[in-house]
Amino acid sequence: MTISRRRAIAGCTNTGLLKLIALVFMFIDHAGKMCFPAIPEMRILGRIAFPVYCWCLVVGAAHTRSFPRYLGRILLIGLISQPLYMVALHHPLTDYNIFLTLFVALLGLWGLRERKLLSHLWAPVLALTLAQLLDVDYGWKGVLLVFLLWAVRDSRSGIAAVMIAFCLFWGGASSTVQKFFGLSLTGLTRSQFGSLISPFLKLQSLALLALPLLLIPFPGRIRLPKWTGYALYPAHLALLILIEHLMGRPIHWEHLTNAWQQLITLF
Repeated sequence: MTISRRRAIAGCTNTGLLKLIALVFMFIDHAGKMCFPAIPEMRILGRIAFPVYCWCLVVGAAHTRSFPRYLGRILLIGLISQPLYMVALHHPLTDYNIFLTLFVALLGLWGLRERKLLSHLWAPVLALTLAQLLDVDYGWKGVLLVFLLWAVRDSRSGIAAVMIAFCLFWGGASSTVQKFFGLSLTGLTRSQFGSLISPFLKLQSLALLALPLLLIPFPGRIRLPKWTGYALYPAHLALLILIEHLMGRPIHWEHLTNAWQQLITLF
């Protein structure tokens, strides 16, 4: 039986709104990491961003008319963002921003949708291998989440099942959240149901908070120009650099400087 490339999308398809929401939570996450490390709740809320971006990629892959152009946009914004990413979040050149993860995942989705020369079999395997070799942000697990969401894109119950199972798997090795906005959670983890509740309170497991955003069919539609949704990513990194400067913190140019010196030595 041939599976149609154009299966209906069961979850939210208002990707313009979802991209704005994801950007807000990503900004909260990054600001918490760089500027307000004493507020762990910002990192918790930040777990919401990545699954939302993964879902937007699934919706985009289902409707795009040109995978090469889609890939080109993601790659270009990733290249533009990398210097800002290195300065804002103090990463070396070999730590890549999230757009490389999305780029690799989209390569796999291309094969999954087109199903040419058995591409639905080898393309996702190739993408997962590439994610591992390049050590992309969120690793092969992040790319796998995109593929799993693609597989269940036409079923709300399937999306929920994938998110619950994956987030519990993903969060297994992360730390347990002890409190949330002053509310202690230790009573829950030490109760008679603690063994059932604790896995849901792991830091990375709380990416499950993104599930309602994937499922709720928000009314109306926000249509962002194709480049706007992507351009907001480097813009939020530039804003983080400005905030650090206004807070009187040193701007970390060293990784960018080192990368530039390495580049010069090649010529």
